Amino acid sequence: MKRLIAHIKLMRPANVVTAIADIMAGFAASGMVVFWLENAEGGPTLFWLVMSTIGLYAGGVVFNDVFDAELDQIERPERPIPSGAASVFSAGTFGALLLAAGIFSAWMVSDTSLLLALFIAACALVYDGWGKHQAVLGPVNMGLCRGANLLLGVSAVPAVLTEVWYISLIPIVYISAITMISRGEVHGGDRSTLRWAGIMYGVIFISLILLAWVFSAAFWQVLPFLALLAYFIFPPLFRALRDPQPKHIGMAVKAGILSLIILDAALATAFAGWLYGLLVVLLFPVSRLVAKAFAVT
Repeated sequence: MKRLIAHIKLMRPANVVTAIADIMAGFAASGMVVFWLENAEGGPTLFWLVMSTIGLYAGGVVFNDVFDAELDQIERPERPIPSGAASVFSAGTFGALLLAAGIFSAWMVSDTSLLLALFIAACALVYDGWGKHQAVLGPVNMGLCRGANLLLGVSAVPAVLTEVWYISLIPIVYISAITMISRGEVHGGDRSTLRWAGIMYGVIFISLILLAWVFSAAFWQVLPFLALLAYFIFPPLFRALRDPQPKHIGMAVKAGILSLIILDAALATAFAGWLYGLLVVLLFPVSRLVAKAFAVT
């Protein structure tokens, strides 16, 4: 049982919930939401895409710990692999199975979804083994994983991808900001880096308002979701700016990751209205509840 729990910890379950929100936001951008809500058309497609992102995201974060096994012996000995609760071999096998399941699930939707899943898996492995050690390319690498994950949701209707591909830039910028902040999780942060992350957050807010203006006559519906997002991500960031110690950096990172769901809810609202956005945001308390039992960072 301890080994089972250790491998579940490796998946970062609370984070996996945020990946599901990406799919739901992308599904809204694809235009399938109306058919799904009215007569359940597209339900199987949404199911397979959700299964795909669970496998891809969980597999990616499992391999993160596999690649960091030696470093974690020094910096984070409480993690499953350095603590001995899981081995590098068992974790690697588990991660490979998760990635394979994610790729297979995407294939059940379309060849386009399959190609996106392969791209996401490749980006995740590149980040785990190389990207996270790069000052500039690392955050972009991680952002690409989430941007492609959003497009995986859009691939419910492959033809729409060429029309709304640019929405993937929103999670790319957002995740790049979080990744920049996380650099100080162990040894403390740098105020200039935190300021740049705050500016990138601001760009996200402006982009979502403009997106809602273009795609929705009732663009104001996105504003409550943005207010909620600001409430959760900016206070921890400001605390980290005042005192960039690892504890405050970690809280800012955790808030940013979990608040991805609210970001996705705002994005979904821009395309499908506030009721669907509310459905997405209901994943937020689920993620926070799971985060009490399992580490987020």
